[in-house]
Amino acid sequence: MASLTVGYAAALEQFHPTEAVELSALAEQHGFSGTMAADHFQPWVPAQGEASFVWNVLTALGERTTGDIGPGVTAPTFRWHPAMVAQASATLAAMYPGRHWLGLGSGEALNERVVAGYWPEAPERINRMFEAIDIIKKLFNASLQGRDVKHAGEFYKMESSRLWTMPEVPPEILVATAGPVTAKRAGKVADGLITVGAPLEKISMLFDRFDTGARDAGRDPETMPKVLQLHMSWASTYEEALENALVQWPNGGMKFPKGDIRSPHDLEQMAKLVRAEDFEDRLVISEDPDVHRAYIQQFVDLGFDRIYLHNVGRNQREWIETFGRQVLPALSR
Repeated sequence: MASLTVGYAAALEQFHPTEAVELSALAEQHGFSGTMAADHFQPWVPAQGEASFVWNVLTALGERTTGDIGPGVTAPTFRWHPAMVAQASATLAAMYPGRHWLGLGSGEALNERVVAGYWPEAPERINRMFEAIDIIKKLFNASLQGRDVKHAGEFYKMESSRLWTMPEVPPEILVATAGPVTAKRAGKVADGLITVGAPLEKISMLFDRFDTGARDAGRDPETMPKVLQLHMSWASTYEEALENALVQWPNGGMKFPKGDIRSPHDLEQMAKLVRAEDFEDRLVISEDPDVHRAYIQQFVDLGFDRIYLHNVGRNQREWIETFGRQVLPALSR
């Protein structure tokens, strides 16, 4: 079993990119290892207020930190042709060898509909993602061999070409999984999985399906990373922690799929219905660092190799210092 690393989730939906980079560097100074940042064209709700270009920020993170860096996740399916995602990822991996991983998902209308294309149902979005993964892997493999490759599939075409800038080892591809079918398919083709905090029984099911897919493809799931992004709300008082969750991260309390919602303003209206109890089993709200430690430890015990923590409030510096001192040292494999 791989050793545990606990990293920082830089919320580009909430913080100016310069501040996000500064916070990531501060987190590393206080014991966090590695940084992930999601590829958002828009924030979830207007109160979050930001949505910077993830690849620029990841490059800056490469310069300011020493741990791993990953977009967790980007969608190589609508705004991006898979070849462009492959080029961006290969370039980052060439600049920062051994540090970059590529997190891929099937996308959300909030981010992908900006190009004004047809927005399909979830099964097609998932099929698009797996075809995109095929293209990215083809480009990585062919480019390392110094040859061109082309593609003509159900959703994408690519003329004969290669990536001219490549790392010695291509970045690992992690697939965002939230359901059993996607998890099993990911086990067959990806290098690992990435998911968000959920009830332990659901994640155990995802692990089982992922492992089954890996074994079906003749691979050893024990060698494949399992990565978690965990949202939480900590502040010096419970009242402040709850207010942070309700104002800054109400999307965490919405118990329904959000992939078809197109506007932060629509989510803002839905957020008015979110109550404290809606965060149960989705986002821990507490002023006690040990409550958060115990919650994180559950996922460590379940078998995650890397966990990226996101405190949903704007009190990032206080949270980083407190968790670096009281929580991270107390976590154990």
